[in-house]
Amino acid sequence: MALSSLLSKRIPKSPSLLLLALTKRFSNVPENTVYGGPKPQAPNNRTTLTTLRQKHRRGEPITAATAYDYPSGVHVDEAGIDVCLVGDSAAMVVHGHDTTLPITVDEMLVHCRAVARGANRPLLVGDLPFGSYESSSHQAVDTAVRVLKEGGMDAIKLEGGAPSRITAAKAIVEAGIAVMGHVGLTPQAISVLGGFRPQGKNADSAIKVVETALALQEAGCFSVVLECVPPPVAAAATNALQIPTIGIGAGPFCSGQILVYHDLLGMLQHPHHAKVTPKFCKQYARVGDAINKALLEYKEEVTNRTFPGPAHSPYRISASDLDEFLNGLHKLGLSEAASAAAKAVEKTDTS
Repeated sequence: MALSSLLSKRIPKSPSLLLLALTKRFSNVPENTVYGGPKPQAPNNRTTLTTLRQKHRRGEPITAATAYDYPSGVHVDEAGIDVCLVGDSAAMVVHGHDTTLPITVDEMLVHCRAVARGANRPLLVGDLPFGSYESSSHQAVDTAVRVLKEGGMDAIKLEGGAPSRITAAKAIVEAGIAVMGHVGLTPQAISVLGGFRPQGKNADSAIKVVETALALQEAGCFSVVLECVPPPVAAAATNALQIPTIGIGAGPFCSGQILVYHDLLGMLQHPHHAKVTPKFCKQYARVGDAINKALLEYKEEVTNRTFPGPAHSPYRISASDLDEFLNGLHKLGLSEAASAAAKAVEKTDTS
């Protein structure tokens, strides 16, 4: 067959198709890695929106927790938690900021990808950080698409309240992306709220919480987080909505609960961190104390040269190779190094 005839059959006539074909051939990694997104949602081992709706319909509490990296994703996965939120709270508990505002989309995507590698079972929800969705519906959809395509999430969460944010939620849902809403204390709005202040403590504020939750439901959200509101307000919102409510500092009457990973584990024990550990959080462990104790013991053992001992020095060199090694050092004029090596062997054998 003539070369021109062969090429005409193998090369796409469309320039865009040709570019795609060449791009695929140039890639040195599997195509499903390059064009990855949310992991396949197998009903038997993966929580889906259908799973959550069924639990909500049966009145079974929904469990949720945040995670920010591969290890925390694995822990949340192994615990069988239903929803894993990669929260913009990473700005505070991971990056050390005083608020959630500084974290960027690119930083959030790093956290999302790490969690997605570790958590195979929960529904993965990625937070849209401040400044990434408020300007326009177009901006909101673009950011949400990145969180799914580049971050490996199944859904996104955004803070409701202002009409523009409700509009953003509706646009993202219409783009085919699942959205979790968030009302009550919305940390991204602390500039307006005057700090991390509970909401719904007077009649007008309480009505606004319920109305905003209903507006997010109308926009197509599959669930709404209720943060730092009195239990009766959370109960009213839960009753008024047909979608699950996930409480955090909102009492026991929500459809489910969520806590920040570092808070519930008690990882931040230093007095400096008291300001970012909310009083509504129950600490199920004091992991921070255990971490501090382990680090102090490690430092002490290194200082007094008890670590590493024989049990943690597992690699050996045979006697014949050792002789050859020592002779080689002498030939290089490194007699003192050879002596140090020989003494190390004596000490290791003695131990």
